[in-house]
Amino acid sequence: MSAQFLPTACPHDCPSTCALEVERLAPDRIGKVRGAAENSYTAGVICAKVSRYAERVHSPDRLKTPLLRTGPKGSGQWKPIGWDEALDRIADAFLTAERTHGPEAVWPYFYAGTMGLVQRGSIQRLRHAKGYSRQTSTVCDTPANMGWLAGHGDIRGADPREMAESDLIVNWGGNPVATQVNVMTHVSRARKGRGAKLVTIDPYRTGTAEVSDLHLMLRPGTDGALACAVMHVLFRDGHADRSYLSRFAAGTDRLEAHLAARTPEWASSITGLTVAEIEEFARLYGTTKRSYLRIGYGLSRAHNGAAQVHAVSCLPVVTGAWQHKGGGALYCSSGIYKLDKTLSEGLDRLDPSVRSFDQSRIGAVLTGDPRDLTSGPPVTAMLIQNTNPVTICPDSNRVRQGFLREDLFVAVHEQFMTDTARLADLVIPATTFLEHDDIYRGGGQMHILIGRKVIEPQFEARENHWVISELARRVGAEHPGFGMTALEIVDAMLKTSGLGDAATLTGRRWIDAQPDFETSHFLNGFAHPDERFRFAPDWAALGPYGGMPELPDHMPPGRDADTEHPFRLVTAPARQFLNTSFTETLTAQRREGWPTALIHPDDAAGLDLADGDAVRLGNPQGSVVVHAKPFAGVPRGVVIVEGIWPNSAFVEGMGINSLTSPEPIPPAGGAAFHDTAVWMRAA
Repeated sequence: MSAQFLPTACPHDCPSTCALEVERLAPDRIGKVRGAAENSYTAGVICAKVSRYAERVHSPDRLKTPLLRTGPKGSGQWKPIGWDEALDRIADAFLTAERTHGPEAVWPYFYAGTMGLVQRGSIQRLRHAKGYSRQTSTVCDTPANMGWLAGHGDIRGADPREMAESDLIVNWGGNPVATQVNVMTHVSRARKGRGAKLVTIDPYRTGTAEVSDLHLMLRPGTDGALACAVMHVLFRDGHADRSYLSRFAAGTDRLEAHLAARTPEWASSITGLTVAEIEEFARLYGTTKRSYLRIGYGLSRAHNGAAQVHAVSCLPVVTGAWQHKGGGALYCSSGIYKLDKTLSEGLDRLDPSVRSFDQSRIGAVLTGDPRDLTSGPPVTAMLIQNTNPVTICPDSNRVRQGFLREDLFVAVHEQFMTDTARLADLVIPATTFLEHDDIYRGGGQMHILIGRKVIEPQFEARENHWVISELARRVGAEHPGFGMTALEIVDAMLKTSGLGDAATLTGRRWIDAQPDFETSHFLNGFAHPDERFRFAPDWAALGPYGGMPELPDHMPPGRDADTEHPFRLVTAPARQFLNTSFTETLTAQRREGWPTALIHPDDAAGLDLADGDAVRLGNPQGSVVVHAKPFAGVPRGVVIVEGIWPNSAFVEGMGINSLTSPEPIPPAGGAAFHDTAVWMRAA
C-alpha cells in the first residue's frame, strides 16, 4: 500500500485545534504529521509535539488489553482480561453502588484529553441517562470565562487572523511559542508586513517573552493592578476614546473616578515593575489604534483570576480599539459555535437537581468532605476518561488518599499507564484521535473540523463512544445515542445545527464559523440587555462565591507570600508537554530533562543552591523535591516549575500539585494553580 496523507484535526486541549494532514503508511500505521496549509488559521504550522505523533501512537508503552488489578492499589500488579469481562465488572460496580447508595454514588469523571465533541461528550450521555452525579468542570477555563463574560456577556472576540493586520499585539498571560504556536504565525505576518510590535506580560521570561519587543515581568497575581494603572494613564493622557465609551460602555464616569488613585506609582509597588515600564506600555497601547490583546489563561489561575481577566479586558474598551481591523481582543471563541450537543451529551436527560461535584475538588470529594458531599452518599464507583486527576488536580496528596480507599471502585479508560491508572481497579485501553471518528471546534480560532479515522485501532484499544454504549446496555441506560455510531452522531449534530452533514464536512474539511466584523468586535453592542460593556459587573449572577471587586482593581491573591512562605510558586506549562499528554514520549522527556525550579540567582545564592542541586519546596499541604536552576528571567521571590510531570519523575515520587490549593476561585470556581506560597530550602 502506498503512503497517502489524510485530513483530520488535532484533538488536544490547545486553543489552536489545528487542521492536520497525516501520512498513512499502512492500515494500522502512520508516518509524518503536518499542518494543513490551506487552513487559514493553521496555515501549515503545527507544534513539534504533534508533528512527531507517530512516536506517541506507536509507542510500545501504549496500553494493549484490559487489565485487572490483582494486588494492593498502586502495587502495579495486573492480569490481562477480555473486554467483555472488563465491561461486566464496571457495570457490576456501578449497579452495586446504585443499589447500595443510589445513582449519585457513581461519579463518571472526564475532561479534555480529547476535545472531540462525540468521544469526549459520550460519558455525559451515560451520566444524564442514569442520574449519576454530575461534574462541574473547573480545572481549566472557568475563572477566565467568568472574567470575560463579566464585561462582554458572551465568549467571542476579534478574529485571531486579524493579528496579521495589527500594529501592536499584546500577549497577556500566555506563552504561545510553547502552547499555541499558530499565534506566532500571525504575529510574524504583522511584524513583517506592518512592522508591528509584540509585547508579552508574564511573570517570567518565557520563550515568547524572549522574542518580544517588550516584556513586562510583573509579580504573579498583580495583572489587575497593572491594567488599572494603564487605564489611569489612558484617561489622564487623553488616550481614552470618549465617543466610543459613551456609545458602548456603562459606568465610565465611575471607572475614571475610581482609577484616579490607581497611578503607575501605586501599581509599581504591587507589580514590581518600574513606573517607567508602566508608562511606556500605557503610552504604546494608547497611541496604537490597531492594538490586538491576546489574553491567555495564566493570569486567571489564581484566586483573583476572574477579576484580573475582567480588568485586563477593559483596556480595548477604554481606547476604542474594538472599532479597528486588527484591534480589540480575544480570550476564547467558544461562543461563536452553534453546534447542538443534545444528542452527543444526552442533554435531553439532564436533571439539574442531581448533585454536581467540583472537578478541581476531587480530593475533597473522595475523602468525604461534607462541604462537597452535602447530604448525599459517598462516591463508591467511578469511570475516568480523558484525564489524569491524580497528577493534574490540586492538593494531589489528598487526591491520592481518596483513590486508595478500599471501598471505591475505579475504572480508567486510557492510552497509557498514567498515575491515575496505576491506582485503578481496572484499566481499559483507549484509542487515539487517529483511530476513531469525531468532530472538533476551535477555542483560539474559528473552525469546526471533522476528524475521520485514519488508521485501525492499535492492539485492543476501543473508542470512548463504544465503551460508553456497551456500559449503557449493561446498566440499563436508555438514549438514542447509544445505538448510533460516532459518525452517525456527528451527522445528526451537523444536521440539527443547520450545518450540513458529515459527508459534506468530510469533503470540505472544515467550516469557518467566525462571525462578521461587527459581531466579532461587538459593534452591534455587547451581549448584555443594555448592549454595553460592564466596567462594574454583576458578579453575583455569575457564581456563588463572593469577594469580587466592584470595579477593576487589584484583588489580593489567595495565598500571598508571608514570612513562613516567602516564595510565590507558578506551575507553568512545559514546551514539550500538554498537561500530562506527551509526558510518556521519550523525545519529550529527553528535551525537558527533569522537574526543575527556576529561581532568581540572588535567591539561589541566598540558599546556597547551584545549578542542578536538589531543592525542597513546601507548604502546609506537603513538600516536593526538584532540581534548582538559577535563572535571571524570574523576579526575586518567585519560583517557576514548568510542566505537569508524572509523580514518578520527582525525587520523592510526589508531584508539584501536592502544593496547589483546591479552594475555589470566585465567582464560579476554578483551580488556583499559579497562586501558591511556599518555603524553599536545599534538600
